[in-house]
Amino acid sequence: MPTERFTFPGHSGQTLAARLDLPEGAPLATALFAHCFTCSKDIPAARRISGRLAAMGIAVLRFDFTGLGHSEGEFSNTTFTSNVEDLLAAGAALAARDMAPDLLIGHSLGGAAVLRAAGQMAQVRAVVTLGAPFDPGHVTGNFDGALAEIAETGTAEVDLGGRKITIGQAFVEDVSAQKLEPAIAGLRKALLILHAPRDAVVGIDNAARIFRAAKHPKSFVTLDDADHLITRPADAEYAAEVIAAWCGRYLDLAPPAPPPGAPEGVVRVSEAAPDGFLQDVTSGPHHHALADEPEAYGGTNRGMSPYGFLSAGLGACTSMTIRMYARRKGWPLAHVSVDVSHDKVHAQDAGTGTATRIDTFHRVIRLEGDLSEDQRAALMKIADKCPVHRTLEGTAQIVTELSD
Repeated sequence: MPTERFTFPGHSGQTLAARLDLPEGAPLATALFAHCFTCSKDIPAARRISGRLAAMGIAVLRFDFTGLGHSEGEFSNTTFTSNVEDLLAAGAALAARDMAPDLLIGHSLGGAAVLRAAGQMAQVRAVVTLGAPFDPGHVTGNFDGALAEIAETGTAEVDLGGRKITIGQAFVEDVSAQKLEPAIAGLRKALLILHAPRDAVVGIDNAARIFRAAKHPKSFVTLDDADHLITRPADAEYAAEVIAAWCGRYLDLAPPAPPPGAPEGVVRVSEAAPDGFLQDVTSGPHHHALADEPEAYGGTNRGMSPYGFLSAGLGACTSMTIRMYARRKGWPLAHVSVDVSHDKVHAQDAGTGTATRIDTFHRVIRLEGDLSEDQRAALMKIADKCPVHRTLEGTAQIVTELSD
């Protein structure tokens, strides 16, 4: 996934730092990601979601709000309103590159910000929130006893997750005055709400209130036992999968014409995480799978192994070929299934007289329906005409049998 360093002027003119994650080919759409309160563009959940969308052809801009991460400015001088203005500035910077955002994604208070900003971004067609508060003022509940000090002196240092952050009075007053319900009711965009029932920072009731306030099309998906920051890789992966599947319904992701010599386009495999072996496997914007290795081999077992995909290709092609032939003949084939197992055996065991090791694919085909013995025999014969079979048989041995 190519990543471009990206900067743009924020609400006060100071430079904000961003990363523009790009697909390998021309972007099919653009998303804008707003991170959680006092977080940064580089938290694991943001990286995983961005990487998954980029793999399906969607460019994603994730940036640090003013005074956070690598962006200029003093966070103590910012407000919820200035965060919204930073979002609008990010959208304008993308539009200047002919990449106006089609999708907004906001995490925690960033989710509240995208709900507020979406109404001012006419080109946006879909909005996603993760653990977002219905009442932005909810965030002040994390300031413990600092509110009195802020009111008295104008600022106070607050401990948020082990980090010291200076909060100003303007932020407290502004965020406490925000009312999102009118903005949500008038959104006129497709809305996906992701929230964990056990979220101890922003309770699940916030998701319910956002859902009730929104008009259709709207969707709510639980993040089960994920924490508020979605720190576990499996939870971030799940959120990324849901967002990727959902947004395809609302964004025009028509892929470009395939390159010469590849009528079905290019299957792209890219690392999903820097550790382990998890891979994103994409074929155009609509087809996605995960490849991995078993835990015993250093993987996380969250997808089929490469050999599993090879076996799946043989099995799928066999089943399709049989169905196509039976349909053309008008035969009463009710159902077909194919079990494929893969092993390496010595070629001499297969009667070649050499000691080299070759691949053996063992197929078990099940044919259901009121078929005659001649029809069953013909369907078994046609199985060997499967294009993937023919591709493999030059270097692999394929053993096929009919299940009882």
